[in-house]
Amino acid sequence: MSGWIAVAGLGPGDDAMVTPQVRDVLAQATDVIGYIPYVARVAPREGLTLHPTDNRVELDRALHALQLAASGARVVIVSSGDPGVFAMASALFEAVEAHPEYIETEISVLPGITAMLAAAAAAGAPLGHDFCAINLSDNLKPWEMVEKRLRLAAQADFAMAFYNPRSKSRPHQFGRTLEILREEQGPDVLITFARAVSTKDEVLKTVTLGEATPEMADMRTVVLVGNSATRRVGRYVYTPRSAS
Repeated sequence: MSGWIAVAGLGPGDDAMVTPQVRDVLAQATDVIGYIPYVARVAPREGLTLHPTDNRVELDRALHALQLAASGARVVIVSSGDPGVFAMASALFEAVEAHPEYIETEISVLPGITAMLAAAAAAGAPLGHDFCAINLSDNLKPWEMVEKRLRLAAQADFAMAFYNPRSKSRPHQFGRTLEILREEQGPDVLITFARAVSTKDEVLKTVTLGEATPEMADMRTVVLVGNSATRRVGRYVYTPRSAS
């Protein structure tokens, strides 16, 4: 008997932002797999087995899910935010490609509210025109590629959202990010730091690139950078849809 896999986004942190579709599939699951703090957000119940794992074993986690589904389990792989944004959906399909014996597995990807969009909503509408999202971690790609994408996005005058901006193991890279942005955009573009967005610990701070410092970001922070037209209106930040 074959089971199925759902890859579900749990949203940015507030349980109210978990979609009804995701709640329904969690209620049907026999197994939940994911990074330790994300699995901890799923309430234990009879008939449900939780499989928390470290954050650096995405492909192992995906293969485990495929094996469980092949044995008849109803598996939900949980990610924060949206599972297709720097999360487990792509890892699962990579595992299927590497193990074609699982190609017929029933898979669904259930969208969630990303930290990027939750942060933008809390700030106002800084992503109201063309924007891009960049993961600043170089764990899965070379830092040279990160720098190239940053520079080209800034030259194109995109608003930008940054995930994983600064960690203890690479504290210098966000400082370099700010240098590149100032070189390409100047000191006056607005930048918003949204930490622990949608939780009780949420902190939002908007400054100019000239005022920004590396210490304003950590791994719980989503950073939103405006384009040349982004501006303040009262306590909000927005990018006009008519921006060029």
